[in-house]
Amino acid sequence: MAHNHTRPASEGRLEKKLTLTIALNLFITLVQIAGGIVSGSLALLSDAVHNLGDSLALILSAVAVRMSRRPKTPKHTFGWKRAELLAALVNATVLAVICVFLIREAVGRFSSPNPIAGGLMLAVAAAGFLANFAGMALLRRDSRKNINVRSAYVHLMGDAVSSLAVIAGAAAIVLFRAAWIDPVLTILISLYILKETVGILKESADMVLMTSPAGIDLGDVQRSIESVPGVKNVHHGHLWKLSDADVHFEAHVDVDDMPVSRTERIQKRIEKILRDRFRVTHTTLQFECDKCKTKKFI
Repeated sequence: MAHNHTRPASEGRLEKKLTLTIALNLFITLVQIAGGIVSGSLALLSDAVHNLGDSLALILSAVAVRMSRRPKTPKHTFGWKRAELLAALVNATVLAVICVFLIREAVGRFSSPNPIAGGLMLAVAAAGFLANFAGMALLRRDSRKNINVRSAYVHLMGDAVSSLAVIAGAAAIVLFRAAWIDPVLTILISLYILKETVGILKESADMVLMTSPAGIDLGDVQRSIESVPGVKNVHHGHLWKLSDADVHFEAHVDVDDMPVSRTERIQKRIEKILRDRFRVTHTTLQFECDKCKTKKFI
């Protein structure tokens, strides 16, 4: 049975970025809580709760990154790479719960409006936007290739957008005394973040269920392998994501009657096709000659 392993890139740089972003978020959370209480702004407190959720998300992400680097053991033969997936699920779930809570509080504000200090609200919201934008800049590149980091990035994106909305709302309160804008903003911000969160929950659930990665046509995979000289049939194929960066493929490969040593060339060619065309990072192939009665790919 042949194996192909791609060595994971060093994640020390990512860990430092997450630590710095956590520090930024914890600081701005404290500022926004104080500012929200003093100004009487629910939207500002909502931003603070979002940032608190972000801090939890980022802490979980940093822990998951560290855990994913642990070596394999006889008990954990895949290592701890799926710790990142668990963190993404927790982060997205927490964010969804927070949004529902904020919507409920905002609805109550329509019947019991509070006076709001718009100037203070504006200053604190601006500080929150700058902090969240800085955090997004730190994690942007890594969010494209890691679902765990992407979930934390969505937290920051939601808070950056909400901070912009709060800034606009604070300006309207200062200029027009429109206190009703505060709960309206809270509801709109929460609905927006809920929409973004659903995507992460769906992708995380797909990985838990070991579904085939989106964008990869299994029929194309089968045809590509069977086009290799010496391959008669490929069957019992499985394609899944172990983590956001690790795509695994395994299958039985029916070959012509030949010595085992000749299958090495076929193996390398198949691995190259899977790596270059389908971004598969780990390949397990079982070579055989008319052994299985069922020749179905799936």
